[in-house]
Amino acid sequence: MNANPSSITVFGEVLFDCFPNGKQVLGGAPFNVAWHLQALGDDPTFISRIGDDTLGKTILKNAQAWGLRTDNIQIDQAHPTGRVDITVHDDEPHYDITPGSAYDFISAQSVQLTKRSGLLYHGSLALRSPYAQQQFKTLRESGDWSVFLDVNLRAPWWDQASLFDWIQSARWVKLNVDELRELGFQEPVLEVAMRNFQTQFELEQVIVTRGSEGASVLTPEGFFSQTPGEIPEFVDTVGAGDAFTAVFIHGLIESWPIQDTLVAAQAFASQVIGLRGATPDNRAFYKTILEMHA
Repeated sequence: MNANPSSITVFGEVLFDCFPNGKQVLGGAPFNVAWHLQALGDDPTFISRIGDDTLGKTILKNAQAWGLRTDNIQIDQAHPTGRVDITVHDDEPHYDITPGSAYDFISAQSVQLTKRSGLLYHGSLALRSPYAQQQFKTLRESGDWSVFLDVNLRAPWWDQASLFDWIQSARWVKLNVDELRELGFQEPVLEVAMRNFQTQFELEQVIVTRGSEGASVLTPEGFFSQTPGEIPEFVDTVGAGDAFTAVFIHGLIESWPIQDTLVAAQAFASQVIGLRGATPDNRAFYKTILEMHA
């Protein structure tokens, strides 16, 4: 296993976040992460599936314009491009996720990769069906991957037995504090809960986000925490976790010290909170992060 993988492959959903005011914004946690990683210079391979429809064509056009490689975005003739209807209550987004979307039918056989190693990122939402689980397992077992799992508990699209299998196969796992508690790690001291989680699943790192309270990481070297600074402008929290994840992965690839990575990841997540949706379309948006370790 590579100590620091140099290449990144991202597997999972790309969809449109649809807001009450009619605005449609490109989204899906894996796509958001790949989008940010591309802007950070990491040239990720993105594996997904879209419908042969207007939304799908828009996704391809935007991805190509951003520089993301699209040769592993599969076209599905039978299923529509994914969409999520978002409503916001008390500043927290709520998601109505359309079932039977194209990304539920990603085909491992259709994946084209020149090498099957490095960091493999995936979330839990794209593995909500038995078919998708089997396809991802085939992909994972076809290479020598270090797996980064981004837990997204979206009821009713997960079950504990399957999720625990994915966690067991990962090297790094990121989740929020509510998800950690929901999975049964109720110890009141966060570090103790995270250590029990790390021990049970034999993980190298556990990354727990805590909203406005910051984030904590448990590594073989110790326990690290960082509280974000003041948020310059609040629009919505959609995609803030994905922004954090992308910079954290960038830090892993670049071998940044954990505390530096946490500072940068928190700062970037705070920036994204000032956007409607998750994907900025201006590369200048990334200037501050890129300059932190120039």
